[in-house]
Amino acid sequence: MTDTVTARRARLDALREKTLHRQVVAHEGTGFNGRWSRRQWAHASLFATAAMLAAAIVPGFDRPVATRGHMPAAPRQSMALALPPLKLAQAQGDSWQTVQVKRGQTLASIMKDLDIPQATRTKLLAQPSVKNQLLRAMKPGMQLAFDLPVGGDLRAFRFDRDDSHRVELTFANGEVREQVLVSPTDTRTVVISGKVGKSLYASARKLGLTSAHVNTLTDDMFKYDIDFNDDVGADDRFSVVVEQTWRDGQLVATGPVLAATFTTGDTLHSAFRFERNGKPEFFTADGRSLKRPFIRMPIPYARLTSGFGARKHPVLGRMRMHKGVDYAAGTGTPIMAAGDARVAFVGWKGGYGRVVELDHGRGYSTLYGHMSAFGKERVGQRIAQGTVIGYVGTSGMSTGPHLHYEFKVNGAQRNPLSITLPPPEPLSGAAFVAFRAQTRTALARIREVENIIYAGDEADTRVAKAPAKNEKPGRRS
Repeated sequence: MTDTVTARRARLDALREKTLHRQVVAHEGTGFNGRWSRRQWAHASLFATAAMLAAAIVPGFDRPVATRGHMPAAPRQSMALALPPLKLAQAQGDSWQTVQVKRGQTLASIMKDLDIPQATRTKLLAQPSVKNQLLRAMKPGMQLAFDLPVGGDLRAFRFDRDDSHRVELTFANGEVREQVLVSPTDTRTVVISGKVGKSLYASARKLGLTSAHVNTLTDDMFKYDIDFNDDVGADDRFSVVVEQTWRDGQLVATGPVLAATFTTGDTLHSAFRFERNGKPEFFTADGRSLKRPFIRMPIPYARLTSGFGARKHPVLGRMRMHKGVDYAAGTGTPIMAAGDARVAFVGWKGGYGRVVELDHGRGYSTLYGHMSAFGKERVGQRIAQGTVIGYVGTSGMSTGPHLHYEFKVNGAQRNPLSITLPPPEPLSGAAFVAFRAQTRTALARIREVENIIYAGDEADTRVAKAPAKNEKPGRRS
């Protein structure tokens, strides 16, 4: 019995040892040591890449298999619906087209661009209101409206005769009917204020001011007090009072500048529009005209080549008194009247060549020589300051194109560059009283707006409030 058990144990041990030996041999044959080799990693990557390509290419490969209780979504379908014809759809709605007139456009060219038939164009242009009102007042920026359905002829046309009246022409059965529609307007006095920034023109236009408003600031109001090329900085500010006309919630017109202030550094300049003798002018807050009686340089973009006094004459070659000043400029450069005047002489005068003489009254007169051509003015005619009276030339005793300019007081030539010019006449009497009342209202509006806009800037607020102390905002601080 014992021998039998012992023999069985011996056989089991031998079998276990044999099995263990086979497992070791098997592992040694495959070479696996618990880590993948490079070849095994490469094979695995290849199979993974193939699986992903199959999922991307084969339709439905990557869709989830519907499980019990989760049915796949039903496929989507598109269906075409019949729509009404475009002509009918537009006829039921608004077929008005508004066109803003551009520079160089005419009413005929606009209608041609809209493919309006020639017969309709001819009929519209023949209407009295179009010929006598629209065509005479038509200018860039004006808006014209056409009731023009797609594929159809012109049904109606309308334009604004003025701010509160609109003319509408209706075409039906070969006839044209006209009616004038009255649209109530609302006029508001507003203050537009801003800073110069990189460009005064760009900043003003961005705020809604026109180029004419900017020209009023630079050419009419402040040209004698501010050098807009060198004296103006980005932080300097301007405020303008204008009247705006509104109709049906839309701005239709902006009037001229009624008042303005311009702050440069610590200096506040102010100007106010007021009619004197039926003619609009600009004044300081104390009623003095901003318009100087004479322009020292009656020719733009010129350089001084010869001053007033004794000199060697460039043609005669000897010393001779030069009784004026010379400005060199190209032939054809316009020459302006230095001030309001009556034309005293137009013609040829010896060595001066073509000459114009102006009488400004109170003993003042001016002479302009060596012109190439005259303007349209005639002897005895009254002209305004800045009127073009002729053009630069080299007529008479002259070595090149230039303007010879003389300024006379009681007939005697004086140096126009150094003479003290007479001050402009201030407002007085009832006109000054009315002007002061208007000035206070405008200045109060500007001050109120600036104190709100620039409340955080203590320096700006101080400058804006300065006129309240001395009531003379036009005076330099």
